[in-house]
Amino acid sequence: MATKSNKAFNNLPILPPKQSLVETIAILKQESKSAVALAELKGLTNTLPNPNILINAVILKEAQASSGIENVITTQDKLYQALYAKSAKPDVATKEALRYREALIMGTLLIKEKGFLNTNGIITNRKNWKKIMQV
Repeated sequence: MATKSNKAFNNLPILPPKQSLVETIAILKQESKSAVALAELKGLTNTLPNPNILINAVILKEAQASSGIENVITTQDKLYQALYAKSAKPDVATKEALRYREALIMGTLLIKEKGFLNTNGIITNRKNWKKIMQV
């Protein structure tokens, strides 16, 4: 089928999907297993001397992957060196990935604070950047 750039593609399924397509037995079983695994992880996280280490590792991995989508390539080693080695001078790609990290943390802080995320909250809450850099 030929597509036309000036006409919307309207053969997409209607949202939200039917509940019967989403709430299958297999999905509900997996959801239950996932909830148990997350509860175990939450319990184990409390035994760490600094739980932010685990959270920061996940956020750094996400920041690296997100920046990689935009062809901004860096490594986990470079990210950790930029964060924790005082003498390390990060390259441009690493700085950009670290900005993704900061944005993820800032968004999380805003959601915890207000219960939602919006443009005005991001613009007016730049003061939270100091908190972000301490995580």
